[in-house]
Amino acid sequence: MFSRVLIANRGEIALRVIRACKELGIETVAVCSQADEGARYLELADNTVCIGPASSDQSYLNVPSIISAAEVTDVEAIHPGYGFLAESSHFAEICESSNITFIGPSAKTLKTMGDKSEARRVAVENRVPVLPGSESTITGQQEAVEIAHKVGYPVLIKATAGGGGRGIRIAHNDASLVSSMAIAQREAESAFRDASIYIEKFIERSCHVEVQILADQHGNVIHLGDRDCSLQRRHQKLLEETPSPSVSQHQRAELYKAALRLAKAVNYVNAGTVEFLVDKDNGKFYFIEMNTRLQVEHPITEMVSGIDLVKEQLKIASGEQLGYRQKQIILNGVAIECRVYAEDPDNGFRPQPGLISMYHVPGGNGVRIDSHVHQGYEVPPHYDSMIGKLIVHQDTRKEAIACLERALNEYRIGGVKTTIPLHLRILGHSSFLNGDISTTFVESLLNSD
Repeated sequence: MFSRVLIANRGEIALRVIRACKELGIETVAVCSQADEGARYLELADNTVCIGPASSDQSYLNVPSIISAAEVTDVEAIHPGYGFLAESSHFAEICESSNITFIGPSAKTLKTMGDKSEARRVAVENRVPVLPGSESTITGQQEAVEIAHKVGYPVLIKATAGGGGRGIRIAHNDASLVSSMAIAQREAESAFRDASIYIEKFIERSCHVEVQILADQHGNVIHLGDRDCSLQRRHQKLLEETPSPSVSQHQRAELYKAALRLAKAVNYVNAGTVEFLVDKDNGKFYFIEMNTRLQVEHPITEMVSGIDLVKEQLKIASGEQLGYRQKQIILNGVAIECRVYAEDPDNGFRPQPGLISMYHVPGGNGVRIDSHVHQGYEVPPHYDSMIGKLIVHQDTRKEAIACLERALNEYRIGGVKTTIPLHLRILGHSSFLNGDISTTFVESLLNSD
C-alpha cells in the first residue's frame, strides 16, 4: 500500500479521499487554489500545498503545478477525484513518466474511452448495443444533416471529449441542428480544448442507467449493481438511486453482461462506470459512454454493497487483487442520493455563491452526508456549485423515499438558496413515487409551473 498520496481535487471529494486514506494509514497531501486556502476540510490532510490562483486553469487543471507539488512532497500516487483531471489521459501519462501512480485506469484506456466516438466503436466491436448515429466525429454541417435525416429527428449532438453535461445539445430539425452544432462545439472547445462532436438518435422516453464496475491489475472484473440517474437538468444529475426502478431483472442481467464485456475488452483497471440509455417504449438498451473514474453518485453503491469504493481504488492502484468474486457480492436494500447545489431552481438554476450563515445536517438511521461545507463557509463562484450530497439507505424504495423526505426537511442551509425545495417536489410527485421516471422528468416538472 502507498505511504503518501496527493489528492488533485477540492471540496467534498477531496475530503472523501482524505478519510479513506486515513483509515488505510496513508498520509495525504491536499492541494488547493488561493480561493480554497483556509477551508476547514484541508486541516484534516497531513500536508497542504497551494497550487495557484482561483481559476481552475491556473490551479486544479494546472498539471505542472500539481506534479511539482507531488514531487516536492514525495508522494507515490495521485488520486484525481472526479472532474478536473480525473479523465485526462495526458495527466495520467505525465504521472507515469514522473514515476507517480495515477489512481485510475491507464492513459491508454483513458484515451480510448474518453473519446466518445472511439468508445462507441469499441462497443460495436464487442456486441454492446449503441444508438443509431455517426460512426465517427462529424466533419461538417452537410454530413451532420445527412446523418440526422438517416436516423431521424430528434438527435443529440455530443462532444467527443465531453462530460458534466457540457457540449451537449438536442436538435429537432435542420435549422436547430446547425445552430446547436456551433454552440456544442464552442462549449466543447472551452471546456475540453477539443471541439469534436458526434451525433446520436435522441430517445425522448428513456431512462439513464449505469453499471458500477471494479477491475484489478490481475484480470478480475466485477460489477456492483446499477444506478438510475434519469433525474437530470441540463444533462447534469440531481438525484440517483440504486437499484433502478425502471428495469426488469432480465434487462438488469443483460446490462451487467454488456458492461463487463466492454470493461474486459479495453483491459480496464480500477473503478469505472458503464452508462446506458433504456428505451421505455421498447425496453431496448444502448451504450452511451464509459466514465473512467469515480462517480459523484458512488455513495449509493457503497451503501447497498458495503464496499468502500475509494479504498478499493487505492488497493487496486497499489497492485492488490480484489478481495472477492462476483458471486460473493450481495446488494442489500435501496439507496437514494440527492445532490444539493447552491443554485436557485426558480431562477434558471443560477449559482448562489456566498456565505453559508447556517448549516445543520440531518441524521438518523440510514442517513449519510458527504459535504465539506459548514456554517461560515464561503461558497466560491469559481467552481461547481454542488455543496453536498444527502444519501439514505433503507430496506425498500418506499422506506428510502420516506427517509429522504424527512432528512431533506431537516437539512437547513442559510444564506444561499439551494436545490432542496426542488428535491422535495420530486419526492412528492406521483410519477416518481411509482418509479415512472425518465430523463425528461425534471424538465416536465419545471415546465408545469
